Amino acid sequence: MAAPVIDTLAGERTRRTAPAPPNGGRFSVHFAHYKWLYLLLLPGVVYFAVFRYAPMYGVSIAFKDYVPFLGVNGSPWVGFRNFEDFFANPDFPRLLGNTLILAFLNLGVAFPLTIILALLLNEVRLSILKRTVQTLVYIPHFLSWTIVASLSFLLFALDIGPLFQFLNNAMGTHIDFLSDPAWFRPLIVLQEIWKNTGWGTIIFLAALSTVDQDQYEAAIIDGAGRFRRVWHITLPAIRSTIIVMLILAIGQMLNTGFEQIYLMTNALNREVADVFDTYVYFVGITQGAYSYSTAVGLFKSLVGIVLIFGTNWLAKRFNQSGLF
Repeated sequence: MAAPVIDTLAGERTRRTAPAPPNGGRFSVHFAHYKWLYLLLLPGVVYFAVFRYAPMYGVSIAFKDYVPFLGVNGSPWVGFRNFEDFFANPDFPRLLGNTLILAFLNLGVAFPLTIILALLLNEVRLSILKRTVQTLVYIPHFLSWTIVASLSFLLFALDIGPLFQFLNNAMGTHIDFLSDPAWFRPLIVLQEIWKNTGWGTIIFLAALSTVDQDQYEAAIIDGAGRFRRVWHITLPAIRSTIIVMLILAIGQMLNTGFEQIYLMTNALNREVADVFDTYVYFVGITQGAYSYSTAVGLFKSLVGIVLIFGTNWLAKRFNQSGLF
C-alpha cells in the first residue's frame, strides 16, 4: 500500500496566510518566552535610569544662576552666560592644554601598550606561565587610586624614597619627582600603565582567541616567522576590536580621571596638573559655583560625544567597522 502524500506546500501556504496576532499579543508572547532574560536586564536598566538619566535633570542649572535656596526651578535663567564666562576665563587655555596633553599621552602610550601586552601574552605557549603573568598584570587594576598614589609617595619621597635615590644617583641630579612640574605627566602616565594596561588586555585576548589557527599553520608552512604571522594574521584579525576600543578611548579623552590627578596635585605642580575634572571640583564644590562648574562639565561631555561620532564616522569613511 502506498504511503499517503503530505501536501507540505498547502500547509506552508496555510501558515503564511494565517493572520498575525496584534502587536500587543506578539509582545506578550515574546515577553512570556524571554521573561528571564528581561529579568536579568532589569538591574542594568534601573542602574542607568537612576544614576545616569535621572541626574540629567540637574544639567539645566548650567543655563541658570543656581541658588540652592531657590531650587532648580526657582533659579533665574541666564542662558549661555556661564559658558561665555568659562571660554573667556584665562584658565581655559591652560586647562584645555593640560587635559589634551595628558589625554594624548595616555592614548599614544598606554593604549598601544595594551595591544602589545595582549600580543605577547598570546604568544606564550606554557599555560601555567601565561596564567601567572595574566594574574600579576591584572592585580593593580583592583587597587584604588589612593593606594597607587600612596605607593608613588613612598617610592619617590624626597631623600628617602628608593626610586628617588636610585634615579637621582643614576642621573647625578637631585630632583623632587613629586613636586617638579616636568615630572608630573610622566608619573601620571606610568601610573596609568601600571594600573590599567594589564586589565585592558582582556578584550584583546578574547578577540585573539577567535583567530583561525589554520591560518597560522599555513603561514608556518609558507615559511613565515613569528613577527610576520603577527603582522599579517593576528593584527588584521583583531583590527575591528582595536578600532572599537580606540573610538571609546577617544570619546573619553577629556576624562583624565579626577582621583588620580587630585591625589598627585600639590601647590608646586598645579600649573600643569589642573584639568577639567579637578577644576570642576575646586570651582563647584570648594567655591560653590554650581552653575559655572556644571557648564564646564557639560562642555566636556559634549566634546566627548562629538569625538565619538567623529571617530566612528572616520572609521566608516575608511571602510572599517565602527562602533555603530
